[in-house]
Amino acid sequence: MNASKQLIIGLCCLLMAGSLWSQDYPAATSRPASSQATPGDGVDGSGTNARDAYQAFRQRAKRFDVASRSLELNGALEPGYYLITGVFSDGKNLNRNIRNLKRQGLPAGSFVNPENGLNYVYAAAFDNDEAALQGAISKMDGKYQGDSWILMIDNPAINSRISVADRLPESNTASLNIKPAPKAPETYKAPWNTDWDLEETPDSELDFGLQSGAADDYIQNTERPVNMIVRKADDLFDKMWYAEAAKLYEAAIERNPDMKSAETVKRLADSHYYNTNMERAFYWYETLYNMQRGNMSAENLFRYAHTLKGTGKYGRAKRFMRLYDKKSAASGSGSRRVSMEQRETILDNILSGVEVADVKNLNINSKYSDFAPMFYGEDQVVFASSVDSAFFHTRRYKWNNQPYLDLYVARLNESADELEGAVKFSKSLNSKYHEAAVTFSPDGNTIYFTRNNYGKKLRRDKNGVNHLKLYMATKMGNEWSDAVELPFNGEDFSTGHPALSPDGKQLYFVSDMPGSIGETDIFVVDVLGNGQFSEPRNLGPEINTPSKELFPFINGSKMYFSSEGHVGLGGLDVFEVAFNPEEEGFLEVRNLGQPINSKKDDFSYIVDEATQKGFFASNRIGGKGDDDLYSFQRLLPEEKNENAIEGVVLDVVTGEVIPNALVSLLDENNMKLLEVRSDENGEFVFQDLETNTRYNVQVESDDHMIKAVDVETRENQRVALEVPLEKLDERIAVEDGVRKLKVDNIYFDFDKFYIRSDAASELDKLVGVLEEYPSMVIAIESHTDSRGPAVYNKYLSQQRASATRDYLIKRGIDPSRIQRAEGFGEERLLNGCDGSVKCTREQHQMNRRSEFIIVNM
Repeated sequence: MNASKQLIIGLCCLLMAGSLWSQDYPAATSRPASSQATPGDGVDGSGTNARDAYQAFRQRAKRFDVASRSLELNGALEPGYYLITGVFSDGKNLNRNIRNLKRQGLPAGSFVNPENGLNYVYAAAFDNDEAALQGAISKMDGKYQGDSWILMIDNPAINSRISVADRLPESNTASLNIKPAPKAPETYKAPWNTDWDLEETPDSELDFGLQSGAADDYIQNTERPVNMIVRKADDLFDKMWYAEAAKLYEAAIERNPDMKSAETVKRLADSHYYNTNMERAFYWYETLYNMQRGNMSAENLFRYAHTLKGTGKYGRAKRFMRLYDKKSAASGSGSRRVSMEQRETILDNILSGVEVADVKNLNINSKYSDFAPMFYGEDQVVFASSVDSAFFHTRRYKWNNQPYLDLYVARLNESADELEGAVKFSKSLNSKYHEAAVTFSPDGNTIYFTRNNYGKKLRRDKNGVNHLKLYMATKMGNEWSDAVELPFNGEDFSTGHPALSPDGKQLYFVSDMPGSIGETDIFVVDVLGNGQFSEPRNLGPEINTPSKELFPFINGSKMYFSSEGHVGLGGLDVFEVAFNPEEEGFLEVRNLGQPINSKKDDFSYIVDEATQKGFFASNRIGGKGDDDLYSFQRLLPEEKNENAIEGVVLDVVTGEVIPNALVSLLDENNMKLLEVRSDENGEFVFQDLETNTRYNVQVESDDHMIKAVDVETRENQRVALEVPLEKLDERIAVEDGVRKLKVDNIYFDFDKFYIRSDAASELDKLVGVLEEYPSMVIAIESHTDSRGPAVYNKYLSQQRASATRDYLIKRGIDPSRIQRAEGFGEERLLNGCDGSVKCTREQHQMNRRSEFIIVNM
């Protein structure tokens, strides 16, 4: 979801950029010929170092998507780095462009390339590559929003004439080891120090254009390490210019790893998150987690888990959502109606079930943002777009340098599922700022839409934030009346995303107004007529979560909306919820699943319930622009049996998953029905089960105790289990999959079966284990060697097993805990001493033994 659209839909994150910086910084100039240091310093006119410097600079610029060139000129032109905004042959266009740049407070100028006779117009010129690169990245502090590139000028003639002494700094710049700006009739107050080397200049020497020592105080009085670039990035971040802030944060950390504090990494991750660059957000949230581990906040854990889903890492996302649940529960922040187990079950259902739908990217999409479609009349659709259709660049929103949003209308080609012939919707409604997200009254004569709060200029609250408001206008012939704002708007919060009920009596919308549950909630008002409305009502926790709910669309007895808070695949997902008019409430929220939803942002969904055709927007991979419009047709699948039991096997102490555990499904009579092994994530599932039926799930793992859980299925639902297993006691061994209590051999005198004193000592140890595990049930198995008749050996072993059982009962063990005491005689020899070969006394002794099998823990 791109930033210009995010401005409209995020509401608390959707706000307009702030005013330009006003600090007094060292100047970049309009560059008349002068004696300043150049890219070819110290080369004696050869330019060899200049070429090397340019190649290094070009690689750095390329990392930030800044184009660059180099040019060698002999003449009066000052060498350095020029931010080129245009190349002209026409003097009229040339002068007009220079005047426009100067009106923005830029030290613009031009020069002629003698090789081709063309005029190069520049917004500013710089003495060093770092300042030029920062100027390009920040769009000259937002004063120039068009395309630009950096031209490095090398002038060997000037380089060879300038001595080292000529380049020494003057006045109070001496301590900074930077070059003085040339004296010029006009200067540009840049938001950065134009003459410093990020890699070489220590923080203590940067004064940010303030009095000597001011920068030192700033750095010393904060625990967080900062330099000038970090401070500038903070300024951009606070103004919600997230794309530009992210570039500067990354540049600062790349140049100086000491800047990688937890706060800076958090802001960098948030910048990418708000700009929905999930891959980079994931990288930096993971970095933050590795820095903070258990100290990571619940909010950041939630966003980290969200980026994991947004990058397809659903298994890890589940684990971090568990951590989020624990953290938020411990701190008392937030509340979740859906348990962890339910949420994981829902996510697995979404991943395993594919929605039957045909989705198509529309030809009408631009390279910018196209979203928020709405049916208009019988065969038209109105939508929002930041496509720049003017010959010259229009105003651009600072968040990601896309043009401001306007409303467009296109014809609906139902046979091709396409929108065609898009034109701007209304001259009277489209302004120089944002308009988007519309809804129409049933007769089509009233429109409600979202717009920035502005009069002659943008209006801001006490914190400098420009909010969004809802407006309405009525049809007057072929045009619309002047827009009137709705009475429940506010100056300190935003309202947007209107959606009318089919009868036009309720208006749903999104806001962060007081009384909101989350970041943005869906509200409703009654439309009373004559511009009057009831007080807004929050739809409540059944719909709204602690995160964002956006883009409602009402269609008959259903509402569709997008959410980050309900369980989804990543980013915004589209959900539907049925409305029960009898109970006057919403039923269960359901994720529409794939392919409507993806791991990116999917939103502004509209559908014709009769045909199941409609449109939505997404920034998924494979689109033409940032956000694209898609058409779809849903084919409702036949109802199928969704009854299932699924779960995960965990170690009760460590919480680690246990793979390859044997999981058995038994009925109420303990008859085994199914048997599976847990997968590498410790997960298992039993599907196609009977509705409302009791089952017993029994889980075994070689080095863990057996655990049995009773569970009952529910109609067309997947019941989630978490089965924690306890580690086996050291006195418990597993032999060929059978658990046995480890005791030394119980010896009997030859041809006898009474309990000897040494045997009693071992049996007392067994009593201690049984007392420690009061639910343990055992079986006693007694064996003899092969000497003597087989029938007698069977009788003797049975007597020894019974004597052992009697001894345990006399020591206080409940008889019910001894399932059986059985003698096997010489039937289960441990070696080949069956009478056919000669064996030693010790070999025969191996076969005379008593074993204690664990039947149940």
